[in-house]
Amino acid sequence: MDFNLFSSANFQWVFFGSLLLGFANGVIGSFVLLKKQSLISDAMAHAALPGVCLMFIIFEIKSIPLFLIGATITSLIATHFIQSIVKHSRIKTDAAIGIIISVFFGFGIVLLTYIQQNSSGNQAGLDSFIFGQAASLVRSDVQLITIGSLILVIVTTLFFKEFKISIFDPQFARGIGLPVSFFNGLLLALVVGAVVIGIQMVGVVLIAALLITPPLAAKYWTEKLGMMALLAGIFGAISGVSGAVLSSVINDLPTGPMIVLCASVIFFFSLLFGSKKGMAVKVVRQL
Repeated sequence: MDFNLFSSANFQWVFFGSLLLGFANGVIGSFVLLKKQSLISDAMAHAALPGVCLMFIIFEIKSIPLFLIGATITSLIATHFIQSIVKHSRIKTDAAIGIIISVFFGFGIVLLTYIQQNSSGNQAGLDSFIFGQAASLVRSDVQLITIGSLILVIVTTLFFKEFKISIFDPQFARGIGLPVSFFNGLLLALVVGAVVIGIQMVGVVLIAALLITPPLAAKYWTEKLGMMALLAGIFGAISGVSGAVLSSVINDLPTGPMIVLCASVIFFFSLLFGSKKGMAVKVVRQL
């Protein structure tokens, strides 16, 4: 373990970047969970890998902005395919999501294998997009993650009331003149943003868990959406920081699994001892 990392300026950026990324994912994930779109976020995450690989094949340079653009495009295409399959066939949403995840992630792995076998060595680090690796991030990468996470939190905070009404009572929202379709699209865009900016740190396989697990844990502590979103953000921030720190100080440890493990510990603790729905609390109340 290399504790000298804590005095590194780049590590400090990683610390704050993972904190903001976890907080943003937790807050946005609260709305995703209530809207029952958690699996769609998983499909977006897996669909981001071929976008990253295609950008590298086309431009033959490792550029995070280009990778994020490619990931955004393929994530949006995957979402469109899911909606089209459900709309124009008898296939249910969960089956459509499963199909799209398999196709896009499989295509991404094929492209990644092709790159590794046919490139001259400058592809090093691309495989970190699968499980994430905080130690591989440079300052510019972390700055992009930090700024992106901050924008996501600000937008979610500004339209918190509109998101809440649109999700819980869309008919009432339309009745008072709220553009429900716009806010549904905006929420989808925020999910894409959260997935795309987080894939290098958490990885395409597990970034969806950072959107889902903290809000699930928060539900065991409160029944109010505002408090749930805040708690989910805090749980996400703790998970992000813990996973990033552990993966940075322990050599060759991928960030994504560590962040998800930390989030899982918080979830299971909440499942047992949450003040509203915790299993142990329910047992004590029944005694």
